[in-house]
Amino acid sequence: MTPITAIIITRNEENRIAEAIASLACCDEVLVIDAESTDRTREIAAACGARVMARAWQGFANQKNFGAEQARHDWILSVDADERPSIELANEIMAWKQRPPDSAARTMPRRAMYLGAWIRHSGWYPDRKTRLFDRRVARWHGDGVHESMVVGGTVAPFQGDLLHFPYRNWGDQVQRIDRYTQIASDAAHASGKRGNPLMLVAAPPMSFLRTFILRLGFLDGWRGAVIAYAAARYVFLRELRILR
Repeated sequence: MTPITAIIITRNEENRIAEAIASLACCDEVLVIDAESTDRTREIAAACGARVMARAWQGFANQKNFGAEQARHDWILSVDADERPSIELANEIMAWKQRPPDSAARTMPRRAMYLGAWIRHSGWYPDRKTRLFDRRVARWHGDGVHESMVVGGTVAPFQGDLLHFPYRNWGDQVQRIDRYTQIASDAAHASGKRGNPLMLVAAPPMSFLRTFILRLGFLDGWRGAVIAYAAARYVFLRELRILR
């Protein structure tokens, strides 16, 4: 059997961490890397049986790589506090553990719950993510918000969904857009990138049309329109902050 360590990076997730840990029964260890939460995230995680380590925030990729280095097992399942393996995915993982690994990593489709419904279009699904991997040949890369997995070997698919509950409400989404656009603009400034006024004007409507039309967001109804608007809002704030 191939043992797995599940890793969750957190900050102030006391309302979601218990459910996240409970969903990971298919794993042999749960390790929480907490970025100095000011709520009860660490206490709740420990009470739920997770091993908890506190570490100052150093970026998404950095936190995840640190967690992989601290894991007791070489195979890592990386999930966020707002994600849960579906029953189908958990069963696939359990069956996978019974066989010798046939790849260096595994992808899984991610399905998001948004404003009370599962989203099937808008560029949000299947949204495949590489989340199960052998730490000896795979590592997270990237600065700012958009970290990605680089794998030195073959990657195979799972079919079961990783369920995603990204926002508690619209206010939560607005706060995250504000946070992530600041992170993105800070990374752009650090790399010497300069803002472009044309991008500030043209990029937001292009983002809306791409999400709502090209990525079939209209099939998600009014929620698709909200998703497209939020995507445009993100692009506008990012470009505005880079331009400053």
